[in-house]
Amino acid sequence: MTAIDTGMTIAEAAERTGLTAHTLRYYERDGLMVHGVGRSSAGHRVYTELDLGWIKMLTCLRATGMPIREIKAYAQLCRAGENEVERLALLQAHRTRVLAQLAEVTEHLGAIDNKIGMYRARVEGDRA
Repeated sequence: MTAIDTGMTIAEAAERTGLTAHTLRYYERDGLMVHGVGRSSAGHRVYTELDLGWIKMLTCLRATGMPIREIKAYAQLCRAGENEVERLALLQAHRTRVLAQLAEVTEHLGAIDNKIGMYRARVEGDRA
């Protein structure tokens, strides 16, 4: 067995990441992985801890609303190397958008909390 054969299968990687094997294949096929996923001597995908770390980052970016095209651009920058200024700018712009979304959601949550408070007061008032 070669060193690459000792990694994780796609099923194991899917279980560890909480993603489907289909999603993992899509990430690879669409150029979202920084490094190509290794292959076993039988030609099966073999994922490393480094791959899983990158997939965790992809999941974080997707969960915070980064479009696939921007994730692809970020992955391309990472593959190219020596461009920390561009990567930093991309992530800072995304962070700014996430903070704006968070502020909006927090505001909406406040409105929901106000309604809950109003209904609680009414329900508790009816019990008295």
